[in-house]
Amino acid sequence: MGNSTELKNVILFDKVQVPHYNYVGDSILGFKAHMGAGSITSNVKSDKLLVKVHAQDGDIETGIKKFGAMIGDMVEIGCGSVLNPGTVIGRESNVYPLSSVRGCVDGKSIYKRQGEIAQKHE
Repeated sequence: MGNSTELKNVILFDKVQVPHYNYVGDSILGFKAHMGAGSITSNVKSDKLLVKVHAQDGDIETGIKKFGAMIGDMVEIGCGSVLNPGTVIGRESNVYPLSSVRGCVDGKSIYKRQGEIAQKHE
């Protein structure tokens, strides 16, 4: 945890990096996950309704008002990105800087912007 970083009700696995100017609320960050400078996990919807996870096969009701993000192992979140409430990022994915992410991102993906997600090649 670094300069001007706030953590609230989080689970951080080993070697997580949340270095500076981050807010991480009501979230889980997997092994070696990295939050770029100024990136945040938003944990409350603007309408204050219960958070849903928007999955490919339908919405998943969480039953709670405060739920940030679940970030998989070795995920890289670009600087200045916002992970909206209920976001799930699969392991070994990358999120471009200044992204606004909502819903689920498959593992080993590159999130460029809404509707533009590429699969990593091995």
